[in-house]
Order: sequence, then structure tokens, then C-alpha cells
Amino acid sequence: MHMTASQPDPAADAIVETDVPGRLDRLPWSGFHWLVIAALGITWILDGLEVTLVSALAGAIHESESLALSGTQIGLTASAYLAGAVLGALFFGHLTDRMGRKKLFTVTVLLYALATAASGLAWDFWSFAAFRFLAGAGIGGEYSAINSAIQELIPARRRGYTDLVVNGSYWLGAALGALGSLVALNLQSVPAEQGWRGAFVIGGLIGMIVIVLRRFLPESPRWLMTHGQPEEADRVVRSIEARVERQHGKLPPVTARPIRLRRHHRADLVQLVRSLLVHYPRRTLLGITLMAAQAFCYNAIFFTYALILTKFYGIASGDVGWFLLPFAVGNFLGPLLLGSLFDTLGRKTMITATYALSGLLLTVTGLMFQQGMLGSVGLTAAWTIIFFFASAAASAAYLTVSESFPLEVRAIAIAIFYSFGTALGGVGGPALFGVLIDTGSRTEVMWGYAFGGVLMLIAAAVEAAIGIRSERRPLEEVARPLSSWD
Repeated sequence: MHMTASQPDPAADAIVETDVPGRLDRLPWSGFHWLVIAALGITWILDGLEVTLVSALAGAIHESESLALSGTQIGLTASAYLAGAVLGALFFGHLTDRMGRKKLFTVTVLLYALATAASGLAWDFWSFAAFRFLAGAGIGGEYSAINSAIQELIPARRRGYTDLVVNGSYWLGAALGALGSLVALNLQSVPAEQGWRGAFVIGGLIGMIVIVLRRFLPESPRWLMTHGQPEEADRVVRSIEARVERQHGKLPPVTARPIRLRRHHRADLVQLVRSLLVHYPRRTLLGITLMAAQAFCYNAIFFTYALILTKFYGIASGDVGWFLLPFAVGNFLGPLLLGSLFDTLGRKTMITATYALSGLLLTVTGLMFQQGMLGSVGLTAAWTIIFFFASAAASAAYLTVSESFPLEVRAIAIAIFYSFGTALGGVGGPALFGVLIDTGSRTEVMWGYAFGGVLMLIAAAVEAAIGIRSERRPLEEVARPLSSWD
């Protein structure tokens, strides 16, 4: 038997012993793990597609006869998307810990898909902002459920690399969005007005594919074992083991010690607060710092890059996608090429290095932009290099907050850090840059870039001081489950 009930406790099975974590972590890489990545990681591709479409189409929306949004209004709609993501993450994150990872998948993706399609039907600033808010809420709900499930199903030895590449797959979506914008805005037979609207509708339809893929994924066994369902967790792991065994033959033995859990333990708000502020206050400070810094840099710069190109360099709105494409490719290559180092050199070393390099390069680029030393191609090349490192740093921020807290409150903890970081660094960032760009002053924009660079340097210093070494360690060892009996 893989799971047994202990006898000392008067309540027959109040305490259960399970080896579910050890069995999952010792599995060789298999088709099942590729399914997890495909079905769950596609969320980031959709998010990247969504955000890039808005950024690339910003010029066309600005010039739209029906909407004609100003730079400030476009910045505000980007902030509305992020505000929706903040509230959606908190609301759905709570439900994810209460109801399970799998149950929330369909709801959040459906909300995203419908709201994205509706964005293409908007009739004024307020309707467009409202649909962007709802699309953000769907994506925000995805962040906590997906990060939780991926890390709970992937073996510990490959958790860092997998998580970084999956989060980095956002930029595959960004590349598709950039290419899609080029098609949408350059079809000879389709007016630009219909082109940008059609791009949103198609983006929503693509989101429906995700619902089909996720039907083949099980509930997280780690969630089941910490929510009073150890027998079901055991059944799910047996089915996963059978899949892997058919591909690889006899599985390696389980070497990790079983853990003992209270079957009827229920996490509540008090235990969440105690985890964040009493048991792991340094991790809480670290998570807030990392998330806020990367959110400001990414959202402020990326959401408004199309406006920089059109306003300061005179790039036609239909050509913006050509500049976003290399930017997106560099962002994906960062986690892909650097990700394995987060499992070998370690989290602390790599997070410190990537944040510090990003901050320094961002500050220098801001000064060069202010001095007129960079053309449109030069600025794009600079962003491509900067965000090669910044993309790995941002993905590592999600990795840090995902693996630093107990299983029973992981989803809501991820949601809180994502929401707080995004609210501090993301929601205000695009609106601030929209205002700076509307001034027409390179100096004003430079100060925005410098502020983002300083935030990244501060985050690097905090990581160097209090970062945790969680590479290749089981989640239950990094943060002990609240329901743990030992």
C-alpha cells in the first residue's frame, strides 16, 4: 500500500501517512509532463498574445474612427486589464485553494475568451476598458491555479527550469501577437478598423481550445492529499505512474520519506496571515519586492512601446509588429537558455544576477534614448537584450512566490503577491508612461525608464540578502504543509 492510516490517534483515520510527493518527484520525464506543460502553459501563450495585440494595435486603436483613444486612455485601458487581473487573481485564487486546481480552469479561460472577443466589439472608451478589465480577471484567475498545478505535478529536480520556460512561453504568444497584428493591419482588402477588431475576436476563439486540452489533466494529487482526500490522491498518482511506466518501463524506487498529515485540517484566513507575516515574513518581503519591480518594468514599457515607436520615431501603426517580434523572441530565449541554471547554480545566484543586469541596462538605455542616441532599430535591439535577462528574472519571481509557502495556501499566496506586485508596479505603470509619452518629452520618458531600473536594482539587492535556496528540493521541504502532523 502506498498510503496507510496511523493507529495511535483515537479517531480512526484522523492522521494519514502518504508518499505521494516522493512518488511524483521520482518520476522520469514523460509524455504526461509534456501534457501538463501543453495544457497549462498555453495560458501564458494566450496572455502574451493578448497583451501584445493590445500593444501592437495601440496605434491603430488611437487612430480608430470609432474609438480614437488618446495615449492616456490607451494607458488607462492597459491599467484596466491589469486591475482586472489583480481582482481576478484574488477571487479565483481563493476558490482554487478551496475547490481545487482543476475546477477553476474552465471558468477562468471561458471568462478570458469571451471578454477578449468582446473587446473587438467595443464602441467607446468605457466599453473597451470594461472588456479589458474582464479579460484581465480571467487571466489573473489563471495565474494562481496554473502556477500551483504545474509545480505540484513536475518533479522537484526540474521544477525551476520548467516553471521558467512555461512562464516564458508568454513570449511565444507575444511573437504570435506581433505577427497577427502585422496581418490584421496590413491586409489590403481589410480596413485597419476591422483588422484590429477582428484580431481580438480571433484571439478569444483561440482561447476556447484550452478548455478541450485541460479535460485530460487530473486534479493535483498534492492538493487532494492536503484537503482530506488521500485515497483519491493515491488513485490519481497510480494512474500517472501507469502512464509513465508504459513509456519508460519499471519506475525507480521511492526514496523520499512519507509525510503524515491531518486528514480534516482546513486552512483559513488566520493561517494564511500567520504563514505570510509570522512564519515566513522574509519570504513575504522578498515576494512583494520581486513581483512589484518586474511588474512595473514589463507593464509600463511593453504596454506603451507602440506609442513610443509611433510618437517619437514616426513608425506607422501597421509596422509596429516588426519591432515587437524580436523583442518577444529575446524574452522567450532568456528563460529557455538561462532556466536550467536556476536549478544548478541556484535560485539566489541567478535571480540576483538577472535583476541586477536588467536594472543597469534599463537605466543606461533610458539615458541613451533621452540623448537621441538610439534609433527605432537601436532601441528595439536594446530592449531585446535587456529583456533577455528581465524575462528570466520575471519568471523567477513567479517561481519564488509559488514554491515558498505551504501547499494549502499556495494559490491564494500566489494571487496575493501577483495582485500586490501588479497593483504597485503594473496598474500605475502603463498609465504613468501614457502621461509621460503624451508630454512629447524624451526627458520625461527617460525618468520613467530610470525609475524602473532602480526598482530592479533594489529587487536584486533584496534577493541577495534574503533569497531562499529551494532548487531541487520537494515543495513539502521548502515549506511544511499546514496539515503536517510531524
